Amino acid sequence: MKVTKIGNVYQLTLWPKIFPVNCYIVEEEKELTLIDTGMPASFKGIVKAITEIGKPLTNIVLTHAHGDHVGTLDKLKQIYKDAVVSISNRDSRLLRGDTTLNEEEPQFPIKGGIPKGIQTNPDRLLNEGDTIGSLKVVETPGHTPGSISLFDTKSGAIIVGDAFQTRGKLAVCGQLVKSFPFPAFATWNKEISIQSAKKIFQLEPTLLAVGHGEMIKNPIEAIKKALLVAEKNL
Repeated sequence: MKVTKIGNVYQLTLWPKIFPVNCYIVEEEKELTLIDTGMPASFKGIVKAITEIGKPLTNIVLTHAHGDHVGTLDKLKQIYKDAVVSISNRDSRLLRGDTTLNEEEPQFPIKGGIPKGIQTNPDRLLNEGDTIGSLKVVETPGHTPGSISLFDTKSGAIIVGDAFQTRGKLAVCGQLVKSFPFPAFATWNKEISIQSAKKIFQLEPTLLAVGHGEMIKNPIEAIKKALLVAEKNL
């Protein structure tokens, strides 16, 4: 597993050259928060990184409930029993394998790898504005109905799950990148994704950290260009 550190954000990348799957550790003064849990093969690398940083893991936060973001959740919870597991209120249903939609939601099928047999029940259900250490919850639906991003109020970094991808190029989720099309194939609603991307843009993040691809420093102009492309393609 490849580890890349920018500021207090550690990017842990499984299969970086073939099919990059990222999860993140945000280092606080006395504790660590893990954002997403990758694939089953991510387990050893995550544990190794936590051990090497040397601070207790107090939180596990899921940006959304696709299989490549929750793949080691059960095994990690067995080891880090006191870590608080959090997911959005909306995607907590998807974590249980429930793909039904609310009446007011656009009636498009939820796509992507829906988890099966997850045993861990979330300890906390998140909504807009909730905080976890220095991280603030930003509801950014589109890839799934309950996708969230985590904005670091101290550094300005934002971890967005699959709201964007940078593998191939920076793109709003739902936009087809031929060299890495998988996030687009797994996106629930393109129009809502664009609205969420605009929300991220308005936060003026200093660092953009995505589920698939490298982190981008000072991403404002790049996000602006990606939004123009996405809106043109609607």
